[in-house]
Amino acid sequence: MKTLPKTVPLLFVVFLFAGCESTGSVRDDDGATIVDGQGDQAGQSDGSGQAETSGVQGTDVGSGTAIDMQALNDPTNLLSKRTLYFEFDSSKIGEEQREIITAHANFLAASPGLKVILEGHADERGTREYNIGLGERRALSVRQLLLFMGAQGNQIQTVSFGEEKPAALGYDESAWGLNRRVEIIYEGLQ
Repeated sequence: MKTLPKTVPLLFVVFLFAGCESTGSVRDDDGATIVDGQGDQAGQSDGSGQAETSGVQGTDVGSGTAIDMQALNDPTNLLSKRTLYFEFDSSKIGEEQREIITAHANFLAASPGLKVILEGHADERGTREYNIGLGERRALSVRQLLLFMGAQGNQIQTVSFGEEKPAALGYDESAWGLNRRVEIIYEGLQ
């Protein structure tokens, strides 16, 4: 009996997403909803065949696509927000984070030459191994939504640091809240 090619599972996923309507849900490995299909989402087509890009335009970065690199540092632009925070023991993406991720997905889709690293982090509670896994689940949740919104897989790398690189030191909710995060790092732009 012949074995199925390795591309069959990939094709299944492609067809699964192709058949989804905008009201469908996307869930992470834990079953948490990361895209619930409610409301309008940026990056959707306006009927002209062009996706909205949240005002992403400007200079060439070598891929032939014009983008505005200053948008990454403009505090009035969602692209300047590159840290996403999570609830305790969760990889579920909230509404505010979804808006930020959508802006970054549009930015990446407009410039296929750009690449990001998604660094997943956790607070100090839990074992080291558990926190590495939690950081990874958080990074993968962000990656999945970026892909769903138009970024390409070859533009995104994920890594988990667990509790190893805290943003804040302390043993209270204010410090822990800052450590439960995913950081979006643009390669070559820092």
